[in-house]
Amino acid sequence: MTSVALPSRAVPTARLSSFYFFYYAALGAFTPYWSLYLQSREMSVTAISVMMSLWYATRVVAPSTWTTLAAVSPHPIRWLRIGCVLTIACFAGFLVPAPPWTLYAVMIAFCFFYNAVMPQFESITLTHLGADSHRYGMIRVWGSLGFIIVVTLFGWLIDKHGAGRLPWLMLPLFVLMTGSAFLNRYARNISARSQHDAGFWSIVRQKPVMAFFIAAFLEQLSFGPYYTFFSLYMDQHGYSTSLLGLMWTVGVVFEVAVFFLIAGFFRRWDASWLLIISMASAALRWWVTALWPENLPVMLIAQTTHCLGFAAFFASAMQLLARYFPGNLNGHGQGLFYGFSSGLGGVLGALIAGQLWQFGDGKVAFIVGGFFALLGSVIAWYWLPPSRQVRRAGQAAAEAHT
Repeated sequence: MTSVALPSRAVPTARLSSFYFFYYAALGAFTPYWSLYLQSREMSVTAISVMMSLWYATRVVAPSTWTTLAAVSPHPIRWLRIGCVLTIACFAGFLVPAPPWTLYAVMIAFCFFYNAVMPQFESITLTHLGADSHRYGMIRVWGSLGFIIVVTLFGWLIDKHGAGRLPWLMLPLFVLMTGSAFLNRYARNISARSQHDAGFWSIVRQKPVMAFFIAAFLEQLSFGPYYTFFSLYMDQHGYSTSLLGLMWTVGVVFEVAVFFLIAGFFRRWDASWLLIISMASAALRWWVTALWPENLPVMLIAQTTHCLGFAAFFASAMQLLARYFPGNLNGHGQGLFYGFSSGLGGVLGALIAGQLWQFGDGKVAFIVGGFFALLGSVIAWYWLPPSRQVRRAGQAAAEAHT
């Protein structure tokens, strides 16, 4: 049985958008400023790189674990809500005065549950959109708006009160995210996983699909220096925290524009082409960041390309995942995507960046990141053409799975 596309009026846009808004609002505090918070706890650069690598390390196991638990559950939506509640409970550990070494355990627990919920929610969103997956950007854009608001506001608050207050500022965002989780549900019943896992892995083993996951892995690897040390990199070149917040905001403003316009692009061109372009732009961005960090106009221009390296890449990846893993297989595809590319790629990117940071105070780390992105672009260009064969195989596996 093939899945039936729901009519547009049936998509609960506000409820879906609210979860993205609060999830990425919290990420808007975490990604730019968490390294500054750890620095305020007197951690070294090496310790910070290890701590931030835990964020990505949990992505290796958390998404697949949570999507698997949801797949075998008669009530999969409960796992989304449980994950959000446990995110709050674990994050509260940062509010308690404790020795610095205990932060590692708290970080592992918090990151595990925070990383676990989004792949499942992506699947929830795609069950509502059905064949209208090109409309994904209009819902996901609210996550970018939440990110912009928080990264701008919190930059000013940290300038005024210090980075030590950051956990208290973030806690209400996780509470609101959890409230949104209780308002959302799947569009239709999702049956428990059965003996058709073989169909899922037969899709994964196809060359275009493997090339997609490898390219996504290299793209995330290239972001290691940026997500781990960009704030510290700008700080050592004399930028204030409020100006740093502006730089993050500029990137996400253009990201918003892409999410608004991307549906029109997908109606005319295949997502694989945009994936290639986005990775090539990331390579140029990291090289510019390495060579001209003290030139504010150049850095602002580099930040605008975040709309390609992240937003266009991510929207294209969602399109390809919907194509390769339709129906009930999509949750498993999301788990593998987050676990392998964002998880393994992220943890290795953070650790490699930490090891390379001693060479040129970050310059070499960004140069190497550029080469990772370029390699991913070449792999996608060579092995990732539009493929009807993969689409047909995915549809056949989904029909067997339902």
